[in-house]
Amino acid sequence: MVENAYEKAGVNITAGEELVADLKQKLGAPDPHVLGGLGSFAGCYQLSKDQLDQPVLVAGSDGVGTKVLLAAQSGQVETIGQDLVAMCVNDLLAQGALPLFFLDYLALSHLEKNQVQKILNGILKACQAQSITLLGGETAEMPGIYQKHHFDLAGFAVGLTAKRDLLQAKNVHNGDYLIGLPSSGLHSNGYSLVRKILFEDHDFQFDDQLAGLNDSLIEELMQPTRLYVNVIRPLLKQKLVSGIAHITGGGLLDNVPRMLQDQQQAEFKLDSWEKPAIFKILAELGKLSQTDCYETFNMGIGMVLAVSPNNYARVVAELEQQKETYFKIGKVKKREKDAPVVYLSGGSR
Repeated sequence: MVENAYEKAGVNITAGEELVADLKQKLGAPDPHVLGGLGSFAGCYQLSKDQLDQPVLVAGSDGVGTKVLLAAQSGQVETIGQDLVAMCVNDLLAQGALPLFFLDYLALSHLEKNQVQKILNGILKACQAQSITLLGGETAEMPGIYQKHHFDLAGFAVGLTAKRDLLQAKNVHNGDYLIGLPSSGLHSNGYSLVRKILFEDHDFQFDDQLAGLNDSLIEELMQPTRLYVNVIRPLLKQKLVSGIAHITGGGLLDNVPRMLQDQQQAEFKLDSWEKPAIFKILAELGKLSQTDCYETFNMGIGMVLAVSPNNYARVVAELEQQKETYFKIGKVKKREKDAPVVYLSGGSR
């Protein structure tokens, strides 16, 4: 085959077309709401006329931060796609919306087919596992912008809810219980600090086995972000939660206040859940304060649900039916003047 001028400049259009064709084959049964197919100029998604009363589309965009550096350096890119999907769709849940469709943006220096296939397959599998339509995406080769093997990811998710079912701070009341759903580990936040502690301040290697961890260090660091859609979907449909906080960058200290009213405080009992070993390791090696930990990492809690006492038993029953682990970790209270919005009490770190 004759190499064209664009290929000589570092952009392989043919390889990109082959990737789209491969992804089409893996999509499975078509979503009846989708008009047209993957590879069109834009994705079209038809809403049912009588789907909801006063429907509200909820949209979000996110990435996976510097976790992509570890993925690129280690070659473990199979699950970074799930990280991307989870970071976007979990945010929609916090507004009371169930995700409809997802789009991705992958930027890299040169299209390495094996690497890109693994990333896109991870995105597709994550969408399929949570009944979300992968509506489209973009893979951009940009020679000179990224180093060899390196890439960046961005995701875009759109969900739907009724206006009356939006989760807003006014729905959360003093006395509501706070239920924590466990994370799978670090998820996709705090990796700049993680890399500094483990690989700059200390000389750990990817395949090191640290005391307390069941896997090698890189396997622990690359644990994919949990997808909470299937767990939370029945709770939203039954209108059982008052508020949801997705615990991402900023940890409990910065994310929980986003679901509270002014003059409300979330009190967390630190001894009410076991902190995964990776957080204890990072806190010790990095000499991190309690504030550092809870304002950077999720500390083992990926989602916080505010639930009224009247709905608590039903929520617990639903979670147990799904065999979902949960922790009753705190309560919403009236905040006194000058008191912190998030109060951490009891236990150690």
